[in-house]
Amino acid sequence: MKSYKITLIVLLVAVVSCRCQQSPEKKDEKNLPVEVVETIEKRISVGATPSIALAVIDSSGVHYFNFGKTSYDGTEVDEYTIYEIGSISKVFTGIMLARQVLDGDIRLDDRINDLLPDSITVPVTGNSEITIGNLTDHTSGLPRMPNNFEPANPNNPYADYTVEKMYGFISNYQPVRAVGSEYEYSNLAQGLLGHLLATNKNTTYEDLMVRTIADPLEMNDTRIEFTQRMKENLALGHNDGKVVENWDIPTLAGAGAIRSSTSDMGKFISGNLGYEDSPLRAAMELSHEVRHKKAGAMSVAMAWHIKKGENGDVIWHNGGTGGYRTFAGFVKETGKGVVLLSNSSTGADDIGFYLLDPGSELADPKSKSEAVELSESALQKYIGVYELQPEFKITITKEGAQLFGQATGQGKFEIYPESDTVFFLTVVEAKISFQLKEGNVEGLTLFQGGQEIQGKKIE
Repeated sequence: MKSYKITLIVLLVAVVSCRCQQSPEKKDEKNLPVEVVETIEKRISVGATPSIALAVIDSSGVHYFNFGKTSYDGTEVDEYTIYEIGSISKVFTGIMLARQVLDGDIRLDDRINDLLPDSITVPVTGNSEITIGNLTDHTSGLPRMPNNFEPANPNNPYADYTVEKMYGFISNYQPVRAVGSEYEYSNLAQGLLGHLLATNKNTTYEDLMVRTIADPLEMNDTRIEFTQRMKENLALGHNDGKVVENWDIPTLAGAGAIRSSTSDMGKFISGNLGYEDSPLRAAMELSHEVRHKKAGAMSVAMAWHIKKGENGDVIWHNGGTGGYRTFAGFVKETGKGVVLLSNSSTGADDIGFYLLDPGSELADPKSKSEAVELSESALQKYIGVYELQPEFKITITKEGAQLFGQATGQGKFEIYPESDTVFFLTVVEAKISFQLKEGNVEGLTLFQGGQEIQGKKIE
């Protein structure tokens, strides 16, 4: 599940294993650009991720390119290898909503208080109540995460977050902005939306997703609960070079609980591009329609984010759970789509964007050898907690002469100085700049993915 999240670092060196293969049904020769192959091989060789599985979709079909292994000592991945897709689940939720809208079962302007149990009322600021449409386009005013999110097991943090806890939070939350006034990426809102859609059909989120999307598109390995075959084909998630637990997300499933493969996700993106003849065509088209342009340089549809590209709009979403980073996107004008699945906490969105938009660039991260040397006393002043969004913070700590960062709900990552106040992350292209006033640190700015996100020092 992903918002303004730090991409974490994996340091363990692995041997490159690259198998570039295409669908057995598609005989036309398809090749990745040389620079894409090189950057993937480099990322695997330095231990950024054990594997990257790609599906490239165009008018000639789906073409698969597989690099690496299910773990550093595992088996080679292929198009049937299973990954957690994280927040890409949100666009599934958006399509499920669109289906119910088209069927007349729900309206985008339905107030969520009318769909919740009578004992639950969500407070608002201003005269407007939160609607279903506000949940799907991140303008509900609900925060990224609830403040009663206190996992018993930080390595599987959503597993014990219950519906009762969610209801308790939304009933007592005091909003800080009016409904519809601003964009704020919210896992909570998307999870609540998935819950309401399932409740509206008297079923579970997984059953609704399978019935609405997976079964019509014959995505037989796209589920929340692992089937035996999915378990056998699972790529193990990694963080900091170590295998981590899979995430179970029962209550907020609509925000990030789905697992899938490039074989299945290729069908999904093909459907969104109109290549698959399915009953989902109208719902998918509705889910692409822009609802607002309040997310900086991007527009937002039903969970989909839309970025201007040289050859057309890139309609996309990414995802991240404890040990996985994923990307899915497409450009209608060119008829091209991309799915990228990886089994580490190091992101690779730049590869997805590069394949879809000639104006995008591949990341060229710094190496640790480029760091400058700062004294431990100079590093000491940066230690603290920085709030980038309500309920989303970065904690900076120090171990000897090494600074670490840790974002809410994620593992620690190393940061290296390139100057007295600017630090970089390795493997992925991201920086943190600290703001000082009269020698005291007041805040930081995170630079990543073309965004600048400011955080105030609160501790």
